[in-house]
Amino acid sequence: MDHIAAAEEQIATERLRRKLNEVNTAAQTQLSGVQDHINFTLQQAYFKCAYECFDRRMKQDEINNCVEYCSVPVLKAQNLVEGEMAKFQERMNRSLMVCQDKFEAAKLQQLKTDALKDMESCVDQSVQESIQTLPHLVGKLKASLHIHE
Repeated sequence: MDHIAAAEEQIATERLRRKLNEVNTAAQTQLSGVQDHINFTLQQAYFKCAYECFDRRMKQDEINNCVEYCSVPVLKAQNLVEGEMAKFQERMNRSLMVCQDKFEAAKLQQLKTDALKDMESCVDQSVQESIQTLPHLVGKLKASLHIHE
């Protein structure tokens, strides 16, 4: 590979890295209300509930069961968010794999310069589409978690 092609590929790689950071930032921003609800509202309710479990008249097993019962809403919420984000990530990864496959095919056909531009365009479109789905994903999570803002 010549130096110019290597430099172009390095520039493209850095642009792609920035695009992926853009998705991460967008996801964190969009999910902040959901995370806040889990970290404060649900966690606070958990600790209040768990505190009430510590009654000297109860056996240790009863206390443990009570505390475990109190943790269910937090765990369910965390699992829901993790599951939805895993599906989001999986969809985005598949979309990016299509871009990678197109790039590899173009390289085989010796269309290097166009291949990099096409891949950047493909990744950009994939990232923008992913970012556009975030409000819908957050809406679904808020509805499931009964968050009314």
